[in-house]
Amino acid sequence: MSYVTLILAQEVVPAPTCSKDATSALLLPALMFGVVTFLILTSRSQKKREQRTLADMYSRMGKNDRVLTVGGIIGTVISVKDNEVVLKVDESTNTKMTFLKSAIQRVLSDESGNTAGKSADRKP
Repeated sequence: MSYVTLILAQEVVPAPTCSKDATSALLLPALMFGVVTFLILTSRSQKKREQRTLADMYSRMGKNDRVLTVGGIIGTVISVKDNEVVLKVDESTNTKMTFLKSAIQRVLSDESGNTAGKSADRKP
């Protein structure tokens, strides 16, 4: 019986209360929302920039440009149609292949000295 009296005689300690107010409780979710929004907007603008760069490359691509396809084939442009590019891939056998414009990874003529004379003739 003495145990029962000891248990009943104990003082009840109130649970600790949180002294934080509502603004600090909402600060972390608001900060996380801001960071996620910033990352989404940044990636969207970067994707648009890459699309504009590719569209510009496709519009400048013309006959006799050397190009590299996504599959690693290097060839010379014979003709450019709406969505297709015809490449000559072998000079000795005169082999021609047709690709979609989206299969062209980059134009190699722009990187070499072939167009350097064209850009040197421009006046600022």
